[in-house]
Amino acid sequence: MKLLLVPTLTLALAGAALTGCKTHEGAYKPVNADKFDLENIERFVLLDPGAQRSITTAGVQQKVHPDGRLEVAVNLRNRENRRLQVQVDCVFKDEQGFEVDTSPFQNVILTENSQETVRFIALTPAAKKFTVRVREAR
Repeated sequence: MKLLLVPTLTLALAGAALTGCKTHEGAYKPVNADKFDLENIERFVLLDPGAQRSITTAGVQQKVHPDGRLEVAVNLRNRENRRLQVQVDCVFKDEQGFEVDTSPFQNVILTENSQETVRFIALTPAAKKFTVRVREAR
């Protein structure tokens, strides 16, 4: 037993000495930059597992008012055979995807297997893109 212990220990110490420490200088690249960025890509997102299981959209429309403000209408559909209460808001973004306006969360009650239209209007004509977000009301 002791005969195997000394060479094994010697090999482990030699391996540790030869590898050394890896150093890094300068800035680091972001890790998983595209992994959880649905709000930057999609126009409709569900913020929690309960909403993901129970809610879907039958369509999202957008139109531009004569004064340049963006109006968004989303049809929320309850997929379950029970009454649901959800909260919905809209984040308006400029052409580059930066937030310019956010509506407060609205409570929406959906009866069994029903569909409801929710509308949002941007306060500024700088809004060109949007993301509608839905979460379960607690």
